[in-house]
Amino acid sequence: GSVVAEAQMKHLFGAGRHPRSEEIAEGLAASGVGQAAADKATRLGRPFSKGASASEFAVRLAKAYVEHNQAAGRGWSSRISGAERSGIRTRLAEEMFVEKYGRAPADVRERHGFIAEASRDRCTAVAGFDLTFTPVKSVSALWALADHRVAATIAREHAAAVQDTLAWAEANVLFTRRGHNGVRQVATRGLIAAVFTHRDSRAGDPNLHTHVAVSNKVQDQDGQWLAVDARPLFKANVTLSEHYNTRLEARLRAALGFRFENEAKPRAAGRVVREVVGVDRSLISLWSSRRAAITTRLGALTTDFQATHQRPPTPTEAIAWVCPRSG
Repeated sequence: GSVVAEAQMKHLFGAGRHPRSEEIAEGLAASGVGQAAADKATRLGRPFSKGASASEFAVRLAKAYVEHNQAAGRGWSSRISGAERSGIRTRLAEEMFVEKYGRAPADVRERHGFIAEASRDRCTAVAGFDLTFTPVKSVSALWALADHRVAATIAREHAAAVQDTLAWAEANVLFTRRGHNGVRQVATRGLIAAVFTHRDSRAGDPNLHTHVAVSNKVQDQDGQWLAVDARPLFKANVTLSEHYNTRLEARLRAALGFRFENEAKPRAAGRVVREVVGVDRSLISLWSSRRAAITTRLGALTTDFQATHQRPPTPTEAIAWVCPRSG
């Protein structure tokens, strides 16, 4: 419940140390403890390793480009046409796929999915994880237009639903690993997080939402500082969102008598969104300008992809194709 200071964020997420490192170190120094002991007392486990290394695919692809130019009698860094680069990338991907799975890719979709996955750089450290909790647009619209009492109640119940969800996450998806190569998954004593509540979208639309910056530093039941086991946390991303949605709906129904109903048309992947009954859908659309812009841009880029590859992109390819171009 305390206010987060910039220095505390730097200590925890920047250096993997106790958020109040300066205060602790000063107190220990005043009692005559040396610098080495103070340094050890404020460190939460191992320091973060820095930087990231290129993926094996990226390294081998760069080498393949050089070899291609040398074989053609050109300078090692000479420009290679798009078609040639695509062919080299495809051949390398199929070669590496066979090395990994002992067979060729079943189809173009599988090969492109492998390329997207293999192209990612290998991160050597993760300081934390961002969880974002956003109510449906009708709730944000009511929060923006209602009188002070109702708006304050909506904000309070939103914050409470976030806390409910974080408590559930601590009990169900927050783990660390022990043993050789992290063979054993073990429980933790809870998460450390900084919570930031924002009131609008980047487009300036009313958009009550909360970012939770979860530290990668956790204690096991023995008090040893270790890293979060990210796999169950990532897998629970949709579950956490839905948990928050159901908790907020229940709280607003109890506190303000709101009623919710399913949207007439499900969204992507059949996802059902429940909006507050009585809120004009044209207002929801008006204050969803970023979603509209993204949808329009995604449609244009998908058309571009299909024209280039003669097929629609897979979900993985859509991310890889869209993100570098949309910024």
